[in-house]
Amino acid sequence: MTIFGWRIPLAASLAVWFLAWEAVGQAKLSMIVPPVSAVVVAGMELMPTQKFLSAAWITLTAFGTGLGLAIVVGIALGVLMARVPRVGDILGLWVNIFVSAPISALVPMLMAIVGIGQATVVVTVFLFAVFVIILDTEVGVRQASPSLLEMARSFGASRRQLYAKVLILAALPEILAGVRLGVIRGVKGVVIGQLLISIIGIGEMFELYSRNFLMEEFWALVILVFLFAFAVSESVAWLERRIEYYAGAR
Repeated sequence: MTIFGWRIPLAASLAVWFLAWEAVGQAKLSMIVPPVSAVVVAGMELMPTQKFLSAAWITLTAFGTGLGLAIVVGIALGVLMARVPRVGDILGLWVNIFVSAPISALVPMLMAIVGIGQATVVVTVFLFAVFVIILDTEVGVRQASPSLLEMARSFGASRRQLYAKVLILAALPEILAGVRLGVIRGVKGVVIGQLLISIIGIGEMFELYSRNFLMEEFWALVILVFLFAFAVSESVAWLERRIEYYAGAR
């Protein structure tokens, strides 16, 4: 970011927002907006506690399981839709609908199907993440150069080698873009699932702090969730940058 010829790091904008937040909190304009300094102190006190560590483990387990299933199923279905036109015609409309649909509106219905518990949260994360991974994988495989496939066939590549060593690698930039978006949507899914259906893990702590107006702890938890989502998303983005030469090679 450049202002009046000076290059300013993007982190500086966070400093401005935190200063404004601190000013509002110190002025006591609203009971739900405590000073950011108090939020930071509450967060540092919260993280080492056994309650937070147990809740984080429950949440991370649900998130990791749901996202892992979404990646496996999403990539498989995306490749299948791109390579088999009939499957693409059948599933394409539904994938596009669910990518743009408010999945959170369907979450309460999962209680009747899956029940109330950790399994419901896993399914919620899966539904939030899988469709965007399918869509991006399909786009990436469709854009794979036909000359690469012809070359692989001319050298006697088997079907497994064609998919593993040509199509998946050619589509890797789009696949990773879908995974990055799936990670962000998956974080939303795990929090929504634990708030609306199974009041466990981080969702239980959100419910506890908001119900008792413990705003310092509440906002500290919000910031920790945001930091987690940002860290995981940036990790996938870093991996994207490491393999972006694939896009140029295509």
